[in-house]
Amino acid sequence: MLRPAHALLIALLALAAPARAATPAAATPAAAEPCRPVEAQGETFTVCTIDLRRQRLRLFWLSDDGKPYGALGTLAEKQGGRLAFAMNAGMYDKDQAPVGLYIEDGHELKRASTADGPGNFHLKPNGIFWVKGERAGVADTARYLRAKMRPDFATQSGPMLVIDGQIHPKIAADGPSQKIRNGVGVPGDGHVAIFAISERPVTFGAFARLFRDDLGCRNALFLDGSVSSLYAPNLGRADISRPLGPLVGALPR
Repeated sequence: MLRPAHALLIALLALAAPARAATPAAATPAAAEPCRPVEAQGETFTVCTIDLRRQRLRLFWLSDDGKPYGALGTLAEKQGGRLAFAMNAGMYDKDQAPVGLYIEDGHELKRASTADGPGNFHLKPNGIFWVKGERAGVADTARYLRAKMRPDFATQSGPMLVIDGQIHPKIAADGPSQKIRNGVGVPGDGHVAIFAISERPVTFGAFARLFRDDLGCRNALFLDGSVSSLYAPNLGRADISRPLGPLVGALPR
């Protein structure tokens, strides 16, 4: 018998898996409906599963006028109805600029930060979410830098939630801090990226366990809290928040 966590992961991956050639019509619902509600860890989350073989996953920061998109609704409008999913994608400063590594279309616009400091970003190890063609990954910052990767897109945030199957050592099982949170994890061979946002304030511990135990991600990264926002047209959802910095979105290939 499948454990509930394994059953949930299999169900999510089945939604994103490429359809067989004999049944092309079956591909449409999975591509058009990447997001679904999930009950796990005694909480409710919305989980969005993106198969990079079927959808182009990329980062957005500055629009054509050189200013940050700043809002998911603005990004959706400028993409002309092609956007199937979007979410805030990493921490940023008062000018809406990334505080760590940011790569877009292969161009490094902000360098990786290895500095110490206050706040969640500096709760080390922090990490980097990257996309290269039809694959994605999450790695702690030191490992990413050692690998000398050249991704198409990358964003740095922190802390890591799950590192090689282990919860971040500084994340308590159920600490006192509870916030709306969002993050990303990558299971298996990297063809699928899984994004999640909590529907009410949750602890870091519960959020990390969601990715490890319920979504089957050996590595997962915290993207932010409080400003966490989701654009999911298949759910009729377009969150409004304070001005945002980097964004991640899925487009048709």
